[in-house]
Amino acid sequence: MQITRLFDVPYYQLEHFPKDKSLNIKDGDTWISYSTQQVIDEVNELSAGLIKMGIRPGDKIAVVSLNRPEWIFADLAISQIGAINVPLYPNITIKDYSYTLEQSESVIAFVGGTELHEKIKEATRDISGFKGIYTFDKVENIPHWKELQVSYDEAREEIEKRKAAIKHEDLATIIYTSGTTGFPKGVMLTHKNILTNSEGVVERFKNVGNGYRTLSFLPLCHIFERTASYTHMRLGVEVYFTAIDTIADAMKELHPHYFATVPRLLEKVYDKIVKKGYELKGVKKALFFWALRLGEKYDPNENRGAWYNSQLKLANKLIFSKWREALGGNIEFIVSGAAALQPRLARVFWAAQIPILEAYGLTETSPGISFSKLDPGGYRLGYVGELMKDVHVRIAEDGEIEAAGPGIMQGYYKKPEETAEVLKDGWFRTGDIGVMEDGFLKITDRKKEIFKTSGGKYIIPQQ
Repeated sequence: MQITRLFDVPYYQLEHFPKDKSLNIKDGDTWISYSTQQVIDEVNELSAGLIKMGIRPGDKIAVVSLNRPEWIFADLAISQIGAINVPLYPNITIKDYSYTLEQSESVIAFVGGTELHEKIKEATRDISGFKGIYTFDKVENIPHWKELQVSYDEAREEIEKRKAAIKHEDLATIIYTSGTTGFPKGVMLTHKNILTNSEGVVERFKNVGNGYRTLSFLPLCHIFERTASYTHMRLGVEVYFTAIDTIADAMKELHPHYFATVPRLLEKVYDKIVKKGYELKGVKKALFFWALRLGEKYDPNENRGAWYNSQLKLANKLIFSKWREALGGNIEFIVSGAAALQPRLARVFWAAQIPILEAYGLTETSPGISFSKLDPGGYRLGYVGELMKDVHVRIAEDGEIEAAGPGIMQGYYKKPEETAEVLKDGWFRTGDIGVMEDGFLKITDRKKEIFKTSGGKYIIPQQ
């Protein structure tokens, strides 16, 4: 089967690599697993319930929660009946919730638990047309998401009719950017936008497939992890949702093969490792920093000679093997996106046989514009990889990176003027300054006096 809509992905997995542990989350000390078929069943029953309550094609539904299987269930259930998923961060202000829920015209919201229920309740107090809030956690006297579910058979005909009417180019989601100035803007992305981006990632992940495991801890409401989630599923990869503060334990327990992260988390991992190095004594401490110095000289595209290579081999055996062990022992690569990665960190991780594949993009580009490869010569230090499938880039006279291709957004929801400022004749103005060299893209600056921290947040110096 072909994947042309987001909700096709679990059916593709069922056909090609049906899994017993497709989506997984820990409850106390126990992992709760959903098979591919269970995922589809949960999605269909929720779709049936949404139709029964009167949700129509084009209606907007907010999802406000930390990563968990229910997030995916809601996402797919919403999309396959022609409604639009409006994912929101679970840690923004009531003012921002009020603005985004009203501006998007959301009619209901799925939320994680009690605290978010109270915030959304307050935020929607004066919004006409808003029908209700459903929690993923079981909370007394608050509607639970499973109360919405009804038998798939009750709405099978209507669900299949709606699915058949949904096209590749139809709107799938409205994602509100963290914003640089003023209120956030709702980025309108289609099934085609996201899925062609996912296809580009699949091309890079040549050896990834059935039997692989990954962790999901970056917010699903962000397009980076969202697109990754569809990619994992279409490749037959088991997904384990975990909180950021439990990543280290999850690595040791689950032995993941890869994961996606942001530079700030890699910096924290690196700083933690170096701190432990300073706590060592004598020969062990000397060996640790000797290995680190070797790593800082490493370049995957250079051969530094037999002496350096033999030293690095020894450093890997004595020191870096422990780094790989701390990441579970099976890590084949890490994907880093959403902000720039320090080249020094990239050198050391590559030297430690933990390749970091850097990616570049924006919410408006679904997100990938460029992505590094594991192939020989497919990665270059200080660059954010080669262009992804069917993506085109041109450098404007002032050095700004402009991108075109199937991943470019439809526009900002109900903001035609703001859309016209960044989108003209299919070319999106990224606001980043860069150069193309030998097919590799390099980001050199930000056009405006606004910069993005390594955690992905925008900072305005004047404020």
